[in-house]
Amino acid sequence: MTAVTAPALRRPAAAGPSLARLTGVELRKLADTRAGRWLLITMGLVAAAIVAVQVFVLEDPEQTFTAFFTPSLFPLGLLLPVLGILSITGEWSQRTALTTFALVPRRERVVTAKLAAVVLAALASVLVSLAVAAAGTLAARATGGAGTWTFDWHLLPYAAVFQVANVLMGAGFGLLLLNTPLAIVTFLLLPTVWTILAAMIRALREPARWLDTSVTMEPLLGPEMTAGQWGRLGVSLAVWLLVPLAAGLLRTLRREVS
Repeated sequence: MTAVTAPALRRPAAAGPSLARLTGVELRKLADTRAGRWLLITMGLVAAAIVAVQVFVLEDPEQTFTAFFTPSLFPLGLLLPVLGILSITGEWSQRTALTTFALVPRRERVVTAKLAAVVLAALASVLVSLAVAAAGTLAARATGGAGTWTFDWHLLPYAAVFQVANVLMGAGFGLLLLNTPLAIVTFLLLPTVWTILAAMIRALREPARWLDTSVTMEPLLGPEMTAGQWGRLGVSLAVWLLVPLAAGLLRTLRREVS
C-alpha cells in the first residue's frame, strides 16, 4: 500500500510594518540622537526668543498676533532643512542603514516614512509658531502694549507650505548626498551662491525670479499670492525639491549597504 504524503503546509508571509508604524518610528528617531534632540530644542527656543525680543526690546507698536506669528517662521524655516537632512543621513552616519533595510527590505517604504515624519515635524513647527505668537500677544497685553488678536488666516496654509517645502528640500539634499556635513554645506552654499550671482550678473536676474527660492517663497508670508507667484514658486521647487528628491531616491535604492 502506497503511503500518501500530506501536502506541505505553506506559511503565510509575514506582513511588514505598516507605513503609519514606520512613520512613528522615524518620528522617534528625530529626537533619539543628541544632534536631533538639540536641534528641536533650539528651534523652540529661537522662536520664543524672537517673540520675546519683539515684546520687551523692540516694543513694536503693531503687536498683533500676525506680527508675532510671521517672524517666528523664518528661524524655523532655516533650521527645518537641517532636520530633514539629519533624518536621512543619520542612517548612514550612525551605520544603522544595514539594520533598517534588513528589517524593512523595501527601501522606498523607509524613505516614504522618513519624508512623512519630517513633513509632520514641519507642520508641528507651524503649531509652535502659533503657540509663541499667542504667548507674545498675551505678554504684550500684560505689559500694557497693544496685544490684539488680529490674524490673517490665509497665512496659516501658506506657512504650512513654506515649512513643508523647506524641510523637504533639506531631505532631498540628504537623499542625494547621503553625508551629513556635505549635505548641510551644499544646501546652505548653493542657494547663497545663486543669489549672489543673480545680483551681480544682469543676465541671471530674470531666471532668478523663477529659480531663487529666497525670492519665490517670500510671497508666502505676505499678502495673497497671485497665479504668477504660484507658478514661479512651483518652478523653483521643481528644481530645488523634486529633482534632488527623485535623484536621491534613485541613489538610495541602488546604493550598496555595508
